[in-house]
Amino acid sequence: MPSALDRLTQSQQATLRGRLPQFDVVADMSWNLVETTVLRIATPEGRFVVKAGGAADHHIAREIRAHETWTGQWVATGHAVRMVHSDRDAKLVVTEFLPGRLVQDDAAMSSLDTYAQAGRILAAFHAQESVEDDGYERRANDKSLRWLAAPHRIEPDVAERLRAMIRAWPTPAATLVPTHGDWHSRNWIIDDGTVRVIDFGRADRRPAIEDFDRLAAREFVRIPGAEVAFLGGYGTDPREPNAWFRQRIRAAIGNAVWAFQVGDEAFEAEGHHMIAQLLGR
Repeated sequence: MPSALDRLTQSQQATLRGRLPQFDVVADMSWNLVETTVLRIATPEGRFVVKAGGAADHHIAREIRAHETWTGQWVATGHAVRMVHSDRDAKLVVTEFLPGRLVQDDAAMSSLDTYAQAGRILAAFHAQESVEDDGYERRANDKSLRWLAAPHRIEPDVAERLRAMIRAWPTPAATLVPTHGDWHSRNWIIDDGTVRVIDFGRADRRPAIEDFDRLAAREFVRIPGAEVAFLGGYGTDPREPNAWFRQRIRAAIGNAVWAFQVGDEAFEAEGHHMIAQLLGR
């Protein structure tokens, strides 16, 4: 049976060995839904995490930019790890290993302090910079329409209702900040009571409310008090109702269509549930 390392291209393996000549793969942490391979390795220099993207991958470039541009404050406070090597052409990134337990499905997932901490560190991340973008809403609408033009299992009448709604939306200027892009318990690590952050493959400049989206569909629904604790940590609630509705619709469409394409039935069902809930069905 091929080893996890064999999923890396020859170029990626050569790049990795050029930086870390001696290593052993000790764990395969890949989600196996997309082309990204995630390996924990042991070397004479210590433990590291290797991420390698497939031919169509665009997450590695985002991860590298996030580490180069935005994660420094979290590294300084111990809330994220340092990138030690990257290669955009090879689609490879190597970071230090972050000890701890994944918050998702851990007892920490039910702790309100977890959400207060997550709110505080996210607020600091968002506060690093901001830029006004007159075209963001239009681009976001166009992306949702492209999702709806792709293969999916959204009912035809519902899809047409969504298209008509999106085409009628206003496109005001948006304030963009650094966002994680997948902010919820699956990407938080708990270590000695401290919440830390992993996975910057979706990091980009977006409206701050987009980092509330995953939580609103999951933890805020399932964990009593989580939303209040998170907002208390964050310090404010940036979810202007009309912009938040547009964001939730876009996210629901993206979830349903992307998950269908990669075969993640649970995530697809979540997207369909979000669409039905938002349309009042």
